[in-house]
Amino acid sequence: MKMFKSLLLGSAAGLVAVTTGQAADFPVKAGGGGGVPYAKLCSAYGAGFAYMPGTDMCLKIGGWVRAEVTWGVNGNSTSGIFNNVYNNRYTNNLWTRERGYITADVREQTAYGVARGYLAVGISSQNNGNEAPSTNFSSNRAFVQWAGFTAGLTVSFYDFYPAAALLYRAGQAFSEDTGDGGWWVWAYTAQFGGGVSATLSAEERRTSQILGFSGTSASSSLGTGAAGTTCTAPAGPGASPGLCLTGANTAALGGPAGPGTNGVLPGGAFAAGGGYGGWQAPDVVLNLRVDQAWGGAQVMGALHEVNPSYYGSTPGTGHAGDQWGWVVGGGLKINAPFAGPGDYFITEVNYTQGATKYLNHADSGSNQVVGNGAGEAWGVGSDCVYGGTVAAGNNTGCLLTTAWSVNAAYEHYWSPQWHESFVGAYLAESYGTAANAMLCSGEGFGSGAGTAATATAGCNNNWSFWAAGSRLQWDVTKNFYIGVEALYEQMVTAQTPTGLLSSAIALPNSGATTVSNESNWTFTVRMHKDFLP
Repeated sequence: MKMFKSLLLGSAAGLVAVTTGQAADFPVKAGGGGGVPYAKLCSAYGAGFAYMPGTDMCLKIGGWVRAEVTWGVNGNSTSGIFNNVYNNRYTNNLWTRERGYITADVREQTAYGVARGYLAVGISSQNNGNEAPSTNFSSNRAFVQWAGFTAGLTVSFYDFYPAAALLYRAGQAFSEDTGDGGWWVWAYTAQFGGGVSATLSAEERRTSQILGFSGTSASSSLGTGAAGTTCTAPAGPGASPGLCLTGANTAALGGPAGPGTNGVLPGGAFAAGGGYGGWQAPDVVLNLRVDQAWGGAQVMGALHEVNPSYYGSTPGTGHAGDQWGWVVGGGLKINAPFAGPGDYFITEVNYTQGATKYLNHADSGSNQVVGNGAGEAWGVGSDCVYGGTVAAGNNTGCLLTTAWSVNAAYEHYWSPQWHESFVGAYLAESYGTAANAMLCSGEGFGSGAGTAATATAGCNNNWSFWAAGSRLQWDVTKNFYIGVEALYEQMVTAQTPTGLLSSAIALPNSGATTVSNESNWTFTVRMHKDFLP
């Protein structure tokens, strides 16, 4: 890996040297037969491109570098404050990040249009005071475009709302934007003229988790403190023994390793994909889009295969049938030059059954838990819930989870160099009666499994989240800016019949906590420099 990184970055550095000249054709080499041009500018694709010596291909080397510091982010700008945070002596409130990417954009003409290749490689840190720079290598773009096709690591064609362009801590204000880390796609885009286009795309699946409850062993101790299955302690400072689900679907609170393992209730680090079977089909995304001088709009939808693992721990126990989760959305952007040059309003609304990751893409998991002294908010996230066993005759199908969200922002230019965004977000996740009954039973607030599951009155696993923030940015030059940001978030918690959470879920707090809505402030300062436009 070190050799690969050295060769890759060394090659990029050499390409930078080759394409340094920007104002005119490069000089020629002297030779017996006269001068031979070894590099010259290529204006067909915009500023910064130059012909690669001896070819008809045009290359631009660019990139950017930034440094930022945040307080109140719990040591991770992606997962944020609601991903198992207890606001105690072990919480990392101070967080820093350094990011830098070198980009290469190469293009050439073919009989069927431009063939393009694009690559971005660099470093991206998550520093909690113990940073290991050698682990920070990152690549978030590697794609090919030709004759309407786009293939590789780029962004989802479901995307419309540009969360990261409006808020530095975009991942914390839940949205479906894949722009920061990138996403695998294989798509075809048809252009109809007048700024109207349509895209059909096969994409990497977006998995939340699937929760299964067999009901064949002791219930979990989420609310009751009753003895549950022994689990491995979650990793990290202040870690304590974790909580398990019931029966053969037992999983450590520290989180499943990924697809093929089972989902978890709140309380520990989460790896997306728990409870899913292997990847059998891509997500299918379709959009219809218009981009014109007044702004733009998009309607989009996606189909997502929800294929749960077994009722028990082995193939012989059977499994719930596959379901096709779905999500639909719409986005609108309106330019507002009458309010200020560069001003615009943008919003996106989404509704899903069984594809909740399209509403909360940046979060590393699905469960939300935040404690603050004696108060604690929590919520179980999933794509579907199933339970029971074939042998007992109480097995259910995969019951899809419902969720909806809205994101909205306004960008205002106070002057050509000073601009500010005002951002809001809302997300709500809800469960039907049967799914809620299975969740409550597994949490210790009910009884039975599968079709026989019942919930104790007052157990409600529905939860929601909202956020509001503002980012003020000074564009010192067109390629260098400094910005500050403030973000407020609140989680509206799920409910237990007692209004309490036991010490098992209140880890690592001491004793039970009171169920309550919880909020958080986050503050960020950033400095950013582009290499080339």
